[in-house]
Amino acid sequence: MATSYLSPGVYVEEVDRGSKPLEMVGTSTVGFIGESSVGPINEPVFCTNWSTFTKHFGDFQHSEYLAHAVYGFFNNGGGRCFVLNTGTDWSQYASKAALYIGSDNGPGTRTGLKAFEDVEEINIVVAPGQTDPAIQDSILSHCENMRYRFAVLDSPEVIEKGGVDKLPKPRDSKYGAYYFPWIEVYDPYKGNVFQPPSGYMAGIYARVDGERGVHKAPANELVRGALGLKYAITKGEQDILNPKGINAIRAFNNRGIRVWGARTISSDASWRYINVRRLFNMVEQSIEIGTQWAVFEPNDQRLWKRITRDLSAFLMRLWRQGALFGKTPEEAFYVKCDEETNPPEVIDAGQLICEIGMCPVKPAEFVVFRIGQMPSGGDVSE
Repeated sequence: MATSYLSPGVYVEEVDRGSKPLEMVGTSTVGFIGESSVGPINEPVFCTNWSTFTKHFGDFQHSEYLAHAVYGFFNNGGGRCFVLNTGTDWSQYASKAALYIGSDNGPGTRTGLKAFEDVEEINIVVAPGQTDPAIQDSILSHCENMRYRFAVLDSPEVIEKGGVDKLPKPRDSKYGAYYFPWIEVYDPYKGNVFQPPSGYMAGIYARVDGERGVHKAPANELVRGALGLKYAITKGEQDILNPKGINAIRAFNNRGIRVWGARTISSDASWRYINVRRLFNMVEQSIEIGTQWAVFEPNDQRLWKRITRDLSAFLMRLWRQGALFGKTPEEAFYVKCDEETNPPEVIDAGQLICEIGMCPVKPAEFVVFRIGQMPSGGDVSE
């Protein structure tokens, strides 16, 4: 309603008529959880470089896996992470898994993975070297419950029974990826050692996100700092691993050590690829944050049109960046917010329903060239 004016004059009013553009949320802030002999315990510490980590948690001699994972993260392109030290004393607990699963005693007193619930910025969760099924299950559950997080999990260092076909795999989930084998890296105190790949993979996620976008599969990428592999995987062995959703790290002649898989551990074909799941994570979180202004607005056609306009503009940006598949925007996405999605009974319940459809790009996992002989002197079109 306009302000009441009591005297003649010229008055200027600001009117909010423009769109409210949605900002794309971050996608590559990592939550590391692991054990260090020094540093604060059960307190997420924000680190933007290796020196910040060493200031709080020491270096390679103070942890078995955590320091190497964080170093590999920054070395491969990572820039932001939260590090939580569970401590190294678990003799009061039934198992080490209890340290990682943690307990919920309320804000500020949560431990283990529960402490990450207080940190909204985390997009990726890594527990380097922890292959206990109970720990991996709790990480997947954490990511599923938090909705916008993705787990990067490690395989065991040693295959104890049989070949790669006997390699254990975490439970089914569209919120996680699993990598094999461990990588050989340099340790200034011990020489060359084998380390879990998850921290290095998280750095590659961040690197690809920054250079290409979250819609690009984090594969066919060089693993910086990797000097060798625990196991050399053949193509035949990868033929066994790939359908199971186990992402291989392989050494190629003249091309170095590269990530050669981009699958989640989900059996659902709709969520087979890491980049598809992470793209939807980003879009869903961006929409949730960017449309908060609509809460308590009058639920009518004007609101529906404003929301449709804002979401369409956001998805148009994604399409132009190459994140959505389609020759035209109409083929790539749609936004529906009208009388059909919002009948009277929905409005009376205080709800506004907006339906969104997206066609994400998927990686060219199998590149096939079909080659045949041309008839000599014949017409190519025949």
